[in-house]
Amino acid sequence: MSIQIFGLHVSRGVAIGRAVLVASSRIDVAHYFIDVTQIDAEIARLRQARDRVGAELLALKRDLPEDAPQELAALMDVHLMLLHDESLEEAIRLWITERHYNAEWALTAQLDVLVRQFDEMEDEYLRERKADIEQVAQRVLSALVATHDRPRSEWSLGAGSGPDSGSEGPLVLIANDIAPADMLHFKRSVFTGFVTDVGGRNSHTAIVARSLDIPAVVGAREASRLIRQDDWVIIDGDTGLIIVDPSPIVLEEYVFRQRQGRLERERLSRIKHRSAVTLDGERVTLMANIEMPEDAQSAFEAGAEGVGLFRSEFLL
Repeated sequence: MSIQIFGLHVSRGVAIGRAVLVASSRIDVAHYFIDVTQIDAEIARLRQARDRVGAELLALKRDLPEDAPQELAALMDVHLMLLHDESLEEAIRLWITERHYNAEWALTAQLDVLVRQFDEMEDEYLRERKADIEQVAQRVLSALVATHDRPRSEWSLGAGSGPDSGSEGPLVLIANDIAPADMLHFKRSVFTGFVTDVGGRNSHTAIVARSLDIPAVVGAREASRLIRQDDWVIIDGDTGLIIVDPSPIVLEEYVFRQRQGRLERERLSRIKHRSAVTLDGERVTLMANIEMPEDAQSAFEAGAEGVGLFRSEFLL
């Protein structure tokens, strides 16, 4: 039976493919009090986990392919900055030294405080930075409770869900959320679009989707629960509509739209460097919005004559 799910459209275009479900496994965190004599050792555990995560993020950043969007490196810098934030580390240490919480409990307790603070912010962009704090905390928790036979990443592909699982045709990624660093684990050539349960138009997931120029819908609430492995899925990045197991007529319509979109982009590509002139002879200067200095080259290649807005959030 075909179903429709609605979310926020954050990157244009139409993607059609079989669903690959990526499960974000919430870690079972032990909550217990420690003895006074264990305080130093518990703080050392926390620092070791932090350093381990820092090394992982630095390695991911170092191994970025040359054609990776500049935003990915910038977002990992943001996560590294949060990871080594002294005020955050001090707040977690206080839970350990004053309340005698174990490291995992202290981290989640401080995370709850920060999440409430972010939820109360009026600015939408700042409010959505809550996801960055949660993703960094999840990585540190993974490092704290990791065992030798269990990977530290919070992402795990379900059984038979990888690119080599035998699924034929294009694939679309369905997840609760995607951390910027985790997106590096997915080859750009494999997934033609993705859907997440959470996120907003200014979330880092949305920014990366636009950088990759692939259709994406975020904030689709329970999409990862409603969509099953290998379901045929249509992602309408222009309207935020997700269609699961479409009828042949609907599928044919979106295949046509996908083809038309591709032809339209090819047509625009051929005229992108022509001057923009109105019918009465007025010349219009087209400027681009960029988020990183390196984006200027892409803007020029797209036909822009300059930069109209330079977003500086990633430089902070």
